[in-house]
Amino acid sequence: MKRILVPVDFSEEARCAAKVAAKIAKKTKSDIYLLHMLDLPEGIIDMTSVKDNSSQASIFFMKKVHERFDELIASPFFKGIKVIETVHFHKTFDGVIEESKKQDIDLIVMGSSGASGLKEIIVGSNTEKIVRHSNIPVLVIKKETDNFDIKNIVFASDYSVESKKKFQDVIDFVTIFKAKIHFLYINTAYRFDTTENIRKKIDKFINDFKLDEFDITIYNDTSVERGILNYSRSINADLIALNTHGRSGLSQLFNGSIGQELANHAIKPVLTFKI
Repeated sequence: MKRILVPVDFSEEARCAAKVAAKIAKKTKSDIYLLHMLDLPEGIIDMTSVKDNSSQASIFFMKKVHERFDELIASPFFKGIKVIETVHFHKTFDGVIEESKKQDIDLIVMGSSGASGLKEIIVGSNTEKIVRHSNIPVLVIKKETDNFDIKNIVFASDYSVESKKKFQDVIDFVTIFKAKIHFLYINTAYRFDTTENIRKKIDKFINDFKLDEFDITIYNDTSVERGILNYSRSINADLIALNTHGRSGLSQLFNGSIGQELANHAIKPVLTFKI
């Protein structure tokens, strides 16, 4: 890992994401690319116009953005890290995907606000689009994380052959932190299978990979999402890792809505890998 992209809108959530990205950058000796999508009022996006005041207005907005970048980059957590700032006149989704390809990015770290359920964090608006379309792993940060020291990672999957394609990327991330990986299968009434069959499926899934510390759990719950949240909370996991499907976002993962009692649960960071 050498390049980390952090989309920033200068919100508190974006700052939290930048702080986590800095932690990872220091561990991996990576550079950080900060990306801001400048959403200008209609009529002043043309930077080359000299017929009216549009160019002056654009220059003014750009100056303000770079001032805020300077403020952010001056944060103590960026000390010792090479930080590159970029501004694009794009919608967030398009700009992030384009920049990640252009800069050969290895990881995207994004902040997220809104509801606290697992589905609400990574399904909806720009974050959901980036997770669904990015061929690069996306780390979604929900809240302030003072010490991003990953020791326990929950990997929730259906353990299909398709899901296996990107699993080495999960192992690579686990290796950075020397973390323990918890293989999790959620058994529900709607997609029930026997313990024996599930265990065989997981054993076959991990057989071709070199793994150090890990365990396997088959967890019963009323929905996949609730099971992931409940199990992750029960072991105090530091991060949840998931496979996603580009053709349908995360819809295949969830077969029920989150319960009211979990709506305010402070979710862990979520790392997604597109299959």
